[in-house]
Amino acid sequence: MREQYRSTPLLETDLAPTPMDQFAHWFREATAAGLHEPNAMIVATATPDGRPSSRTVLLKRYDSEGFVFFTNYTSRKGREIAANGHVSLLFPWHPIARQIIVTGTAARIGREETVAYFRSRPHGSQLGAWASEQSSVIGSREELLSRYERLADRYPEDAPVPAPPEWGGIRVVPETVEFWQGHENRLHDRLRYVPLPLMGADGTVATGGAEDAIAGPGAGWRVERLAP
Repeated sequence: MREQYRSTPLLETDLAPTPMDQFAHWFREATAAGLHEPNAMIVATATPDGRPSSRTVLLKRYDSEGFVFFTNYTSRKGREIAANGHVSLLFPWHPIARQIIVTGTAARIGREETVAYFRSRPHGSQLGAWASEQSSVIGSREELLSRYERLADRYPEDAPVPAPPEWGGIRVVPETVEFWQGHENRLHDRLRYVPLPLMGADGTVATGGAEDAIAGPGAGWRVERLAP
């Protein structure tokens, strides 16, 4: 099985100054193209000894600081992120022959931000966050449904549901972001943003922790082209 991608070449001059601006541009185009859940992304994590795992998660927010999703902190990905913050995100937009690959570091967002988002969720999703001890072994589906029904009795539609203490947001701060555009004969475009080196006030590359640093990841980027 092989697909011949036909699309307009992606040039360095086409890109926005920052990867998050470019992501916003492509995300709008993916949404306009009618992709089903364009915010669905594959989140890859790993244990401290390098054993990987991946799963599909919905992106809930993005801004100049990075990408935010929500999860149970006691889930497998939550535990792995707590032990090893290095993660990768993949947005697989195959219908428009595009994908975005992010590498970065992940950390919990503030509790107030988590609670504000939790209150915006549908009532059923709020109950589901309480009902599911994510990634834990359960005896049956009936057990899960029974938990949900007990919560529904405790918190009817008009009752506020508190945010679970072990549930919250994760922000991935990008270190590299690759924009992939498919073309015929595997001659794909792969343009990757990488941070400019940390520079000192005297114009030389600064060592880690230099107080006079004036640029760094998120402050400046360069784009490199990768062979497909």
